[in-house]
Amino acid sequence: MSFLYRAAAGAALALALVASTAASAAPTPVPLGQTLARFDKLKPATHRYLRYRQKGDTITPLDVWTREIRIEPDAAGVKRLHIVQHWDGSTPGTVKTIDSWFELGTFRPFTHQRSTTGKDGQTKIEGFDFKPDRIVGLKDLPGNAQAAYDMASPQPAFNFETDMETLQALPLTTGYEAQIVFHHPGGEAPAPYHFKVTGSETLTSSAGGKVDCWVMTTDYNHPEWAPARFWLAKDSQVVVKVLSPAPDGSIWVKTLLW
Repeated sequence: MSFLYRAAAGAALALALVASTAASAAPTPVPLGQTLARFDKLKPATHRYLRYRQKGDTITPLDVWTREIRIEPDAAGVKRLHIVQHWDGSTPGTVKTIDSWFELGTFRPFTHQRSTTGKDGQTKIEGFDFKPDRIVGLKDLPGNAQAAYDMASPQPAFNFETDMETLQALPLTTGYEAQIVFHHPGGEAPAPYHFKVTGSETLTSSAGGKVDCWVMTTDYNHPEWAPARFWLAKDSQVVVKVLSPAPDGSIWVKTLLW
């Protein structure tokens, strides 16, 4: 075999390996409407998270965040996934609740309602209807401050306010990467977000309990930011802990009370 032939063959092999590596590293799209691989992990349960902000050695408690997963009939009698969230805030008089309905198996969002009561006692009601090509305000919700909301969604979007449960239903494994189109109701246009399993870690509680976890990261489409990290229990895939670095050097933490 001539030197030139060997060199050409070696170059071709190197290019093939690079292409193969790039292909294997490509994130897996998670299209809305298909049954999620581990939707069965979403079982009726109540999860409570302590949220706090840490900067240096200073820790500031924020609130306790309750996320309740239900599987029950909707108003029409159709069995659905129903997720209810509630914040018990450290600021007296501030109450926030979220009520969201989804299709079983696919996690396709139907409706989403937020109720926020401030220290002044005034309550703001917001309601949204997820359609295949857009997200609009719920017209029949009394007092809906977002009744005129209308956001185009060229790709059907998952509900960003239930991202933790969405991640729980994915086929997490070493090296898994997902691209998920999310929309925060009332916010900016839907966009694809990249989530990656970067490794495994065992978390230990102060009482000595241990949880073997997958570690996932995302930069929320801000590569200039340090990525947020999620720890999900390998058996249930419930989110156990989240660390979100902020631009000011602080870290926002959510940790499961267990």
